[in-house]
Amino acid sequence: MTSPNHPIVLPDAPASERSILEAGGVACWEAPLTIDTYEPAEPDRYPLFLDRRVYQGSSGKVYPIPFTDRIEPEKTPREWRAIHLENRWVRLVLLPELGGRIHIGYDKTADYDFFYRNNVIKPALVALAGPWISGGVEFNWPQHHRPATYLPVETSIERHDDGSVTVWHSDLDQLQRMRGSHGIRLHADSALIELEARLTNRTEVTQTFLWWANVAARTHEHYQSFFPTDVRYVADHARRAITAFPHADRPYYGVDYPALAAERADADRLDLAWNIPVPSSYMITDTADDFFGGYDHDARAGFVHWADRHVAPGKKQWTWGNGEVGHAWDRHLTDADGPYIELMAGVYTDNQPDFTWLRPGETRRFSQFWYPIQEIGPAVQASLDAALSVEIVTDASAGTDASHGTDAPGRTVVRVGVATTTAHDAVLIEAWLGRERLASWEQPVAPGHPFTATLDVAGQVTRDDLVVIVSAAGRQLVAWHAHEAP
Repeated sequence: MTSPNHPIVLPDAPASERSILEAGGVACWEAPLTIDTYEPAEPDRYPLFLDRRVYQGSSGKVYPIPFTDRIEPEKTPREWRAIHLENRWVRLVLLPELGGRIHIGYDKTADYDFFYRNNVIKPALVALAGPWISGGVEFNWPQHHRPATYLPVETSIERHDDGSVTVWHSDLDQLQRMRGSHGIRLHADSALIELEARLTNRTEVTQTFLWWANVAARTHEHYQSFFPTDVRYVADHARRAITAFPHADRPYYGVDYPALAAERADADRLDLAWNIPVPSSYMITDTADDFFGGYDHDARAGFVHWADRHVAPGKKQWTWGNGEVGHAWDRHLTDADGPYIELMAGVYTDNQPDFTWLRPGETRRFSQFWYPIQEIGPAVQASLDAALSVEIVTDASAGTDASHGTDAPGRTVVRVGVATTTAHDAVLIEAWLGRERLASWEQPVAPGHPFTATLDVAGQVTRDDLVVIVSAAGRQLVAWHAHEAP
């Protein structure tokens, strides 16, 4: 008999925080969530062959952390400690008892979970110490699927003079004795979600570490991941394999994508995870840009990740695959919320497993950002201020001029979209073809109220022929121009 599914019910803000929210500020409060949970069994006191286990390029030894090798088969309601962070555009739910992860990322303007919401806590034995769950955003350090991913962390709430709020999470890694802290910050006037990380080597020896933010997004036939347009190739773990992107030009993970494309158009497109039949990873090999993300064409919404590429070059997609193995993992990790992909962002590395170092006493600090987008489609360029899409909607072939018996030049239809992270009374969008300004628009743009327009251009034009500049109050927010692959 199948147990009933109970969606997570989010509580209203208490009166004191609701008044802050109604005044346009950032609300933050703690209120437990009751979530159906498959509890891990008691840890194994004598895990078999643990000393010989190799885990994603690092040792599988986890002492003194207990190792769990069984999950209870039946779920029960459990009250989890939860911290709620909300402004007028975005609502987040953070779970300190599960490593300080973002469990829910909700776009209030689009009524859309831009991060995958798993309504059940259903661990699989994936993490270094055993239990691991899918969904939301998991912060991984100093190894992947971090030791504390299913452990509680210390928390504190910091309210800043500018009205922003940061929820800090901190844990002392029991394996290497290093301290990792990450703060999730919202500002009153922005839809940006900022992660500030501080990683400290408290020991007297040099230590290795990695950092990957593991973002989950609900996927289906019309969900598309997007990388910068100069990404021409992607690579497997440790670069054991490589293929062109977005159209795979060779077999990858044992799948002959060119052969599939010969039978069905676009079956070789790796940016549509629904095409990928087996568990697969790919990471970019290089880019001159700082963004990537995912877009749900059915919901007309998605998200952008932005981070300085000189510090955070890693951009990766992982999928369990749209096949029998992937469907089995869907059942293993959730009861009713279906498949997802992971759009992961790596700092100090662009591949896995790939480690860097912390010297004795060294602290490294960095930031990563996410924000929701609506209506514009996959972005071709993005900044902390705005995301921009430029799409060739129709590329009409040359017609015939009957009066002269010659080919007419034809026309190209271009779609432009802009989503901003804060509200602007007037945003100027200009589209150029060489030195000719094709069009300009000026109008208010804000989170949840994007700009979209369709432009009819004479002749055969590709996206790479165009320049689009977006500015407000005399400052450039974002711009598109084609650049060569590095």
